[in-house]
Amino acid sequence: MSNQIINTKNAPAPIGPYSQSVKAGNTLYVSGQIPIIPATGELENGGIRLETNQVMKNLGAILNEAGMDFSDVVKCSIFVIDMGDFSSINEEYGKYFTLNPPARETVEVRGLPKGVNIEISCIAVK
Repeated sequence: MSNQIINTKNAPAPIGPYSQSVKAGNTLYVSGQIPIIPATGELENGGIRLETNQVMKNLGAILNEAGMDFSDVVKCSIFVIDMGDFSSINEEYGKYFTLNPPARETVEVRGLPKGVNIEISCIAVK
């Protein structure tokens, strides 16, 4: 089985030596996404709700490029700077997983790339 690199211009370009996602068989591993607006390269900094939505849009663009959508996601990892944002993140995140949400962990961390407040990665299976 060979791995297939899947990238899209509809999500931010990687800021390091990694791919947006790698498909191995029927499983897609999506790298952590931060709230960068792909069209401008600027960070969404309008608060944790807007940041969460931008991250989810970025994940959705990568899933779409791979012929998948949020219903194919089986696992997410969320990294946040402030666990006090947990309920706001949950509300926004939940809009993308209205039925049978995936497994998940949410971890408070000391720092994230570019000083953002949130990063989310996911694994999807089709």
